[in-house]
Amino acid sequence: MQFDDILTRSPLMEAVLRSAHLIAQTDASVLLTGESGTGKELVARAMHATSPRSNKPFVTVNCAALPESLAESLLFGHRKGAFTGADSQQTGLIGAAEGGTLFLDEIGELPLNLQAKLLRFLESGEVLPLGESRPRQLNVRVFAATHRDLYAMSQTAEFRADLFYRLHIVPVELPPLRERREDIELLLKHFLQQFANQHRLPAASLAKDARQHLLRYGWNGNVRELRNLCERLSILLAGREITLTNLPPEVRSPVRAATSPFSLPASGVNLEALERDLLNQALERTSNNKTRAAKLLGISRDALNYRLKKYELA
Repeated sequence: MQFDDILTRSPLMEAVLRSAHLIAQTDASVLLTGESGTGKELVARAMHATSPRSNKPFVTVNCAALPESLAESLLFGHRKGAFTGADSQQTGLIGAAEGGTLFLDEIGELPLNLQAKLLRFLESGEVLPLGESRPRQLNVRVFAATHRDLYAMSQTAEFRADLFYRLHIVPVELPPLRERREDIELLLKHFLQQFANQHRLPAASLAKDARQHLLRYGWNGNVRELRNLCERLSILLAGREITLTNLPPEVRSPVRAATSPFSLPASGVNLEALERDLLNQALERTSNNKTRAAKLLGISRDALNYRLKKYELA
């Protein structure tokens, strides 16, 4: 997986990928944030592939799926006989990534006791396998990803604040699909063709009414939801034109379509002036705190920075 393999026409997404490419050349730990389905692992793999560690392992760990009783030994390893059932010595998943990159997905789900051991590893490069008396030195770069607000979790002691700040040195925030609508049609065409090839079926195509609806749709599940829908349609409607009535009920439903709490006046509005005014209001209300201003506007911090630059606002 390379950056060139990530399809986008969105200036916002392109800016994020440019930053990620620059960060990839360093050896810093990286925190990838964004809603579920925005492609955090995809970007992490591209960063590894373009880094000096590209010829070394890329090890993925889903922290939410780690069995609580085995999580420590799975991550940090154990000595033979360290506990019942430890019939052989294990290096652990961190050790398996020696020289390469460890990708900790859903880092917000990692138990607090393991967060302390992870922090020690990030600061010293040392791990202490279960049953060992001496730590081992490892050379592993760490990427972590989450869809949760780790800062808010750190304020309520649900996540270690020291680990949050250690990971947050170079954050990469991926925008949701609704903020990169330029990519929706591009991705629809790509995945419909990809799944037709994969399943050896004639490609389906989108009728105008279906395409227009999908361009307006909210995509709460982001690219993952779009990809899954394309696979479903590619199989059920192979070689046919997909109309609005062919879309699943949950996609056709206006409840999940992109909606707005505002009503457009009959006289119309100056959209650029309105957006500029909302940006200024959000910054004033938050005393120029961009993170809080972005939350008020329901967009990512990168999306806020993009719009501030667009309108030449300080």
